[in-house]
Amino acid sequence: MALKKYLLKNTIEAGTDEAGRGCLSGPVVAAAVILSKDFSHPLLNDSKQLTEKQRNLLRPIIEENAIAYGVSYVFEETIDEINILQSSILAMHLAIEKMKIAPEHIIVDGNKFKSYKEIPHTTVVKGDAKFMSIAAASVLAKTYRDEYMEKIALEFPEYHWQKNKGYPTKDHRNAIREFGVTKYHRKSFRLLPEQLKLDL
Repeated sequence: MALKKYLLKNTIEAGTDEAGRGCLSGPVVAAAVILSKDFSHPLLNDSKQLTEKQRNLLRPIIEENAIAYGVSYVFEETIDEINILQSSILAMHLAIEKMKIAPEHIIVDGNKFKSYKEIPHTTVVKGDAKFMSIAAASVLAKTYRDEYMEKIALEFPEYHWQKNKGYPTKDHRNAIREFGVTKYHRKSFRLLPEQLKLDL
């Protein structure tokens, strides 16, 4: 199914999406993108449908051709403080704020969002597989986050973040069992399946 160029006609519309919501470590990263009406690229799709190589190929193309884009990070301390859903929305707000053009309408991947500066918005479930600007935002969010996880993997190689990117894979959980948690882990998350209420 071809991606749609926009939801509303003749409107400066930004798509926004985040990456890293289900991870045990690292930030949640969001991107917002305004694409021109004539932008198209045969590869562009929901970042989860793309290979890492395809995403890395698309990133500079999106950045060079977007009318505006912004990327932002919300880190573990904030996630633990305000929860992951609020952190995801905050990251999207910060990404929209970073764009050099303010959108007139925002389309958001998912079904939860809070109004940003009274700009009207529409939430779209699986929006990254429906609209080009959300797909582009998903590619930026994912590539920036992956890059960050690869960087901190050099600091803590035993967690294999360059491979699992902080997601709850078997090797990541085994490393938590063996080496404990790092400053990059989200302490409010259930890091291990057997982890019950901790006596704090």
